[in-house]
Amino acid sequence: MNEYYQGEPKLLVSVDCIVLGFENKKLRLLVGKRKVEPESGRLSLYGGFVREDESLKEAANRVLFQCTGIKNPYMRQVGAFGEIDRDPGDRVISIAYCALINAPDYDHQAMEENDLQWLELDHLEDLYGDHQKMVQLALEQLRKLLNNTPISFSLLPKLFTLTQLQNVHEAILGAEIDKRNFRKRIKQVDFIEQTNLIDKVTSKRGAILYRFNKQAYKDCSVYKL
Repeated sequence: MNEYYQGEPKLLVSVDCIVLGFENKKLRLLVGKRKVEPESGRLSLYGGFVREDESLKEAANRVLFQCTGIKNPYMRQVGAFGEIDRDPGDRVISIAYCALINAPDYDHQAMEENDLQWLELDHLEDLYGDHQKMVQLALEQLRKLLNNTPISFSLLPKLFTLTQLQNVHEAILGAEIDKRNFRKRIKQVDFIEQTNLIDKVTSKRGAILYRFNKQAYKDCSVYKL
């Protein structure tokens, strides 16, 4: 037993993962049903306790891999939640992390094994405990980051149309964007590259496909979309 901090209370620390995917022009949240009381069966974020031999980020990456099968997705810490009565089972402090994934990359076997499902964001009131607050805070942060960091590309395939990119921005903002102004801004961005490929799957007329150039992004001094 460590000789330091004897007599101080020992608290449980967990990570809760806000996994967002984009499909059919909407942001969706990955959730599961609680398997224990209280409120067994209630929709909940997927989470887990931090182990003694791992950092918070390592714990979040482990939990994310368990529930998605995806390694090292875009992920950022949202905040800490430590209300005294937030978990009726014990005194638990939770660190919320937000991850953005391209929905088709999702491991559907992992979804079945963990009994997970996609939830539309207009049903957040169905979530257990303070998980709704976690998601709302994550969305607020994403909206502030949207035009200054390349978060939108984490929700898209490697090749995408400008319509798909606009749809992602509208889904995060929860509001429509003027198409002409949006495309005008895109043409001024060096790290969004036009390819010679045409999308004939999601576009009946055939739309030009674009890609996000990570190196060009790293080389640019200012991000503004």
